[in-house]
Amino acid sequence: MTDSSPAPTPPAAADAAGTPPGGTDPAAAKAEPKEESFFVFLLKLVLIVGAFRSFALAPFNIPSESMLPGLQNGDYLLAAKWPYGYSRYSLPFSLPLIPGRILAAQPQRGDVVIFKAPPVNDTDYIKRVIGLPGDQVQMIGGVLHLNGQPVPKVRIADAVVKVSANTRCFGPAFAAVAADGSAECHYPRFRETLPGGRSYDVLDLGATPQDDTLPVVVPEGALFLMGDNRDNSMDSRFPAMEGAGIGLVPQGNLVGRAAIMMFSTDGSASWLKPWTWFTATRWSRIGGTF
Repeated sequence: MTDSSPAPTPPAAADAAGTPPGGTDPAAAKAEPKEESFFVFLLKLVLIVGAFRSFALAPFNIPSESMLPGLQNGDYLLAAKWPYGYSRYSLPFSLPLIPGRILAAQPQRGDVVIFKAPPVNDTDYIKRVIGLPGDQVQMIGGVLHLNGQPVPKVRIADAVVKVSANTRCFGPAFAAVAADGSAECHYPRFRETLPGGRSYDVLDLGATPQDDTLPVVVPEGALFLMGDNRDNSMDSRFPAMEGAGIGLVPQGNLVGRAAIMMFSTDGSASWLKPWTWFTATRWSRIGGTF
């Protein structure tokens, strides 16, 4: 009797590349998840960095001399974002994702704060908190008065600032020559002490119109801010105008509190001369706190 059962089908042979017919290359199958994982990792990294900058610490640079002698043009600092709470100004590009201000806290007199400058609210400024809500602030003869009382202001040694690509003397009267022949600026420096004991250094370069102001009472939800370089700072003594004074600053404009100096340069570095990246660094300023 003839066996009519069909002959067994031999196993399908793999193609020349080792891929079974109708199957998937195991190597290719493993490559796809790896590619997806990389983009997922990249997205997570962006989100983590964005969240860190928005809610923890963010870098800011000092582009002017309004906060001399404590801060110089070319300083780069980290600002703490959590001390005063969070608002849209805490986020990159001031994205309107946070309604109002959450976890809000009021600054203390003497804090060095970063904020969005009125009236446009699109540029970061840095100043010192002088007046809190309810305070009466006035300048009389170059002396700060709070609530009718003069704030102690004691003359100390001149502030010496090296002339560099980032720094020029405010006027010829302040120009000097160091022992090594380099140019520097000598500014009259004073130690100012606020009620509560907070002390810091300020500059007084001479008689100016802003040395005498009318008394101003700080309203609820606002701050009176001033630069430490009293005669070279457009601050709350001037009405809010784009690129000029800031008037009384809403606390909702706060971005953060100056925390630590992470870098400082005198501006003389050149990308084409790597050694100048080191010679231009003001090493002694790095690591300072506020």
